[in-house]
Amino acid sequence: MKVEQIYTGCLAEAAYYIESNGEAAIIDPLRETEPYLERLKADNAKLKYVLETHFHADFVSGHLDLARKTGATIVYGPTAQPNFEAHIAKDGEELKVGNVTIVVLHTPGHTMESSTYLLRDENGKDYAIFTGDTLFLGDVGRPDLAVKSDLTREDLAGYLYDSLRNKIMPLADDVIVYPGHGAGSACGKKMSKETQGTLGQQKKVNYALRPDMTREEFIKEVTTGLVEPPQYFPKNAVMNKMGYESIDEVKKKGIHPLSVRAFKAAWEGENALVIDTRHEDEYAKGFIPGSIFIGLDGQFAPWVGALIPDLNQPILFICEPGREEEVVVRLARVGYDNPIGYLEGGFEAWKAAGEDVDTIEEVTAEEFAKIFKKEKVNVLDVRKVSEYNEQHIEGAISFPLDFINKNFSQLDRDKKYYVHCKGGYRSLIAVSILKSRGFEKLVNIRGGFDALKETDLPLSEYREQVTEL
Repeated sequence: MKVEQIYTGCLAEAAYYIESNGEAAIIDPLRETEPYLERLKADNAKLKYVLETHFHADFVSGHLDLARKTGATIVYGPTAQPNFEAHIAKDGEELKVGNVTIVVLHTPGHTMESSTYLLRDENGKDYAIFTGDTLFLGDVGRPDLAVKSDLTREDLAGYLYDSLRNKIMPLADDVIVYPGHGAGSACGKKMSKETQGTLGQQKKVNYALRPDMTREEFIKEVTTGLVEPPQYFPKNAVMNKMGYESIDEVKKKGIHPLSVRAFKAAWEGENALVIDTRHEDEYAKGFIPGSIFIGLDGQFAPWVGALIPDLNQPILFICEPGREEEVVVRLARVGYDNPIGYLEGGFEAWKAAGEDVDTIEEVTAEEFAKIFKKEKVNVLDVRKVSEYNEQHIEGAISFPLDFINKNFSQLDRDKKYYVHCKGGYRSLIAVSILKSRGFEKLVNIRGGFDALKETDLPLSEYREQVTEL
């Protein structure tokens, strides 16, 4: 028996590959199929099942392409109603993969079709649970993401309480917990950085598994600290349920080199959005006016999803040479299937053609601290509200990047704003968006709050938060 976790840091998402005696199952695959097909080929194994724990909201799963390419059966738990051929398993149903058994445990709560897959080894011993978004390390799945549900989040939290206590907590303490996400995902409030653990350990440290916890206490704690989910979540859930275009077609369309002239024509003619995916340092030194920075080396896909309202938006992009396919794949992971090409030769080609170039004004944390002492300044803290509440610069305005498209009209174009996040990535995204909307008096603080708190700037009192949303 082979069990492999395939973890993708950008989305804080875990897929799983299980192989036994020439047969395999894959749980919650990402959109691109190559990593899974390569594993199957290396093991000379046939994919029997693509197991989906639920209709994912934070990424588009690869179940359809993978099943089409391998002949595998897509499996969901009870109550799922996908718009394509799939096996809807019964609660307690056993699926054979080589010499091992996978038991379907219906664990509603995060969503109503949510299911956990219990893996029993060759000897019939309970070995591991693949919990999807039902149980994380240190946390549980949010009960407010179900699509088109007539249930309240309190109703769903009640189902989750029952699922955990009736289906998961009775299992042995040595059972390995393989969750669907780790820290950084918006599918839970405050997950552990570890990506696997044991059930016994979780019974000791996970607030949601306290043995003396009442149903009412659970519902209150699970629903406290929730914020509005990223706008792309319900759209991705619908794609996962209803179906989508093959990623092969998306790549064929998006990995398309354009000369400077063709790039400009497509920008205007297609009413496209231009995303610059280079490192933030490179973007700040020079960029195409009107382009938006979302760096490929940060949480690229989640920020695309949070900030671009239309999944069908035509997208042009600038990237480092050789990373064109990576950009298109990572856009597709969150449902943006309409990239229409990239600037051949990158930003250097744009400059060489004599086109207009813009830059970002920046200061270091130390330079800002001196300015702060001399004059009254307007500071935009674009971190999440939970980060701001934990600690911030005295007088700073909480202006979370997550909701910049809603809130930018509250700002005054005649005022100068100093902008910071935690480390410098998100603040540059914010500055680029505001500049594209006509704001000119913007200064990015390099190094963000991590650097600012090392200066003698006055800070609010530190308060540890119950949520990282």
